[in-house]
Amino acid sequence: MDSQKKYRKAQQKRTRRVSIMLNDSEMRALEKYCERYTVSNRSRLIRETLMREILKRFDRDNPTLFD
Repeated sequence: MDSQKKYRKAQQKRTRRVSIMLNDSEMRALEKYCERYTVSNRSRLIRETLMREILKRFDRDNPTLFD
């Protein structure tokens, strides 16, 4: 099986919806960012940015061997 097929098979289907509200300045900043960096999928950008921050915080808050 080719690696791309394995990746697609391992990927979970997204069935949960989350809505967010932005004020005018936040929306302008998001639109400006997407235009400047040629982001074609805002949903993906927001999802990946959110999950990156969540995982980073989980990693930072985990107890370590010497805590």
